Amino acid sequence: MSFDLVMFGGTGDLAWRKLMPALFQAFRHGTLPAGGRIIGVGRDDMSHEQYRDLIRKRFDKVELAKRPSAEEFARFAELLEYVRMDLSKAESYQALANTLQQRNADTVVMYLATAPGLFTTICEQLAAHGMNSPHIRLVLEKPLGHDLESNRAINLTVRRFFQENQVFRIDHYLGKPSVQNLFALRFGNALFEPLWRREHIANIQISIAEDLGVESRGAFYETTGALRDMVQNHALQLLCAIAMEPPINAHADAIRDEKLKVLRSLKAWTPVSLQQDVVRGQYSAGTSGGLPVPGYLQEAGVDPNSATETFVALRTEIANWRWAGVPFYIRTGKRLAGRDARIVINFRPTPHAIFDTGNTASNQLVINLQPKDGLELHLLAQGQHTRAAKGASAQTLSPVHLDLDFDKRFGSERVGAYERLLLDVIDGRLNLFVRSDEQEEAWRWVEPILDHWASDPQGPRHYAAGTWGPSASSAMIARDGFCWAEES
Repeated sequence: MSFDLVMFGGTGDLAWRKLMPALFQAFRHGTLPAGGRIIGVGRDDMSHEQYRDLIRKRFDKVELAKRPSAEEFARFAELLEYVRMDLSKAESYQALANTLQQRNADTVVMYLATAPGLFTTICEQLAAHGMNSPHIRLVLEKPLGHDLESNRAINLTVRRFFQENQVFRIDHYLGKPSVQNLFALRFGNALFEPLWRREHIANIQISIAEDLGVESRGAFYETTGALRDMVQNHALQLLCAIAMEPPINAHADAIRDEKLKVLRSLKAWTPVSLQQDVVRGQYSAGTSGGLPVPGYLQEAGVDPNSATETFVALRTEIANWRWAGVPFYIRTGKRLAGRDARIVINFRPTPHAIFDTGNTASNQLVINLQPKDGLELHLLAQGQHTRAAKGASAQTLSPVHLDLDFDKRFGSERVGAYERLLLDVIDGRLNLFVRSDEQEEAWRWVEPILDHWASDPQGPRHYAAGTWGPSASSAMIARDGFCWAEES
């Protein structure tokens, strides 16, 4: 199968940090279909050879194991071409159409790695120049809008020119191997399904922590913030994967129908819950890796009076029979104490204790997303047998855990998130992509939080860089008698 992958924003940050390395790994692994061509689109005036040289130099910045040798890059570079375009001018699109007509590939992928404000213009011009036929697929990067209204406007424009089955709204968390194994754990095994419900689960925690600050993305982050950047998409997609009902089959729409039901079942916000169950924070100066780092207000491109949040913690519930009464906690932030993304499922204690467990926590299932990739099952087992007083139990239970490290079990050269998703786009598999109604429902749920913050004079709570966020986050979860995983 021949394909053309057109990368709008082909000289940008996402292209060289994520997309090109992912395409090279697929090429190295032999999974990139033969007969492919990768066309970078940008504003700069350069030749094919100059573009290849630019990509080669930027490969020096990716991790060592993923860098190509000179011989590997020479073969990969044969796939690379460049088209200069001014995305506001119709004649540029005609030049792209001429390039694609040179060989009429079986599949054409249009990857919009640009600012969302350009999505409407690009879609209109692609259609005007005949580049929206059924064999053309459109990939949309986040953020898809900044609120429900702008998201709907983009989706309406896209639907004017492309069918829903041509549109791939990408969320790279859904391509992570550990998230794939979450689906396998739930729907490929009979072990956990009887326990996967309110009668056996006390609470579920989703944490996506980063130890880095906004780095050079201060201006972007000022218009985005942690809620839009992480919660509305990544965290809610993880919540759906945990909480959804088993789909009737593994087809894309069957999976996405069940995720949509979860989003529609999230409890609506009230004035009281917006005050008590949502914490926003902003990092101030502190330390990271033992070195002093500035606060958010001192970062380049940031308004010194900014109220943009770099941390969000919230509590929610799902109003259905499976999950009624079970709190779900979501937490994400920058400049936290470590880089750690995980899902923690805390099971209820046994209904009647016959062993001495002291202050030991109950059973847990931990799904590690980064930097470690795997599953941990925390159990209680009999510890050292000691002589007890007359009439007392001599059996003490101690915590043990089973640790499945996917990198050790399956090898560290497994398919990465973007590699998996790019191959799925080329093959036309929609299972791991977000449908427009899912996106709109997620925006509908987070919008009351944004509206509340817009009128809240308190602003974000400050936390020192290198900590786990504002103390109000711990207080929020403690009201239910629980604590975050690192505090247990």
